[in-house]
Amino acid sequence: MIITQGLSKVFKIGKRQKQEFTAVSGLSLQVNEGEVFGFLGPNGAGKTTTVRMLTSLIQPSAGQASVNGFVVGRDDTQIRRTVGLLTESPGMYERLSAEKNLSIYAELYDVPNVNAAVNKYLVMLDLWERRFDPVGSFSKGMRQKLAVARALLHEPKVLFLDEPTTGLDPEAAKTVRDFISELKNEGRTIFMTTHNLDEAERLCDRVGIFKQSLLAVDTPEALRQRLYGRKVVFHLAALNPDWVRLVAAQPGVKAAEAVEDKLVVSLGEPERENPAIVRALVQAGADIRFIGELRHSLEQVYLEMLHSDTEGR
Repeated sequence: MIITQGLSKVFKIGKRQKQEFTAVSGLSLQVNEGEVFGFLGPNGAGKTTTVRMLTSLIQPSAGQASVNGFVVGRDDTQIRRTVGLLTESPGMYERLSAEKNLSIYAELYDVPNVNAAVNKYLVMLDLWERRFDPVGSFSKGMRQKLAVARALLHEPKVLFLDEPTTGLDPEAAKTVRDFISELKNEGRTIFMTTHNLDEAERLCDRVGIFKQSLLAVDTPEALRQRLYGRKVVFHLAALNPDWVRLVAAQPGVKAAEAVEDKLVVSLGEPERENPAIVRALVQAGADIRFIGELRHSLEQVYLEMLHSDTEGR
């Protein structure tokens, strides 16, 4: 659905534009149909520049990209007609009503039944009661919901969301997240940039960690395992130091350490290896209170990868 190969963007900067700034370098990526893909990176990493290239708002300096089978730089009109875009700071006609704002954009996109499309999304995003009010009177959360509606009026196959919940209060952010989940269930392909890593973990099938170039791409769980492996914590009533060696000798155990009255065990496949460890501990006289898996957050993975990239430069 979205394919890039060596996609790059270099800007000319300075008074005489003799200096160059590389915003995106050699991005090769594939986003599958029906996937919610999170594009994660710090400010200035090139995320928005990437979105602008993929939506044919700016041209790449090098590389290739296609969206919905249309080639960036060749089929730009078709791309713009078949994608939806929510920018970080969407502009609206503030003196016009919400209904009129959406009607204008529906007509620009040649939506067959303008009124039906406008009414559908006003209702879905809980804006129906305010449809005749000027957008200038809306809160930021209401404007963001209206912008989401605008991006969906022409029923695009691919939706680009650039920081969709930035600056929203918790209730408005939840409304937008819930709506993204609904779109995901409909099978839409969503390419989303965000700083909210908890949001990315909940919504995204896969994430890419990006800083001018792609540092890693996979599911959040696979990225966690890549960096930290899987660790199971055995909470004990009391710890015998000999049990560390006992557990370390079990098949599949990569490492074991004692932390207070707990055993922290690194495993390849806990579901398969845990039962043997439990049996060995019980036979040795251990009183196991409960067992849990130590999970690293996506934020920890993200910061570790960015830190590693900085050290490597």
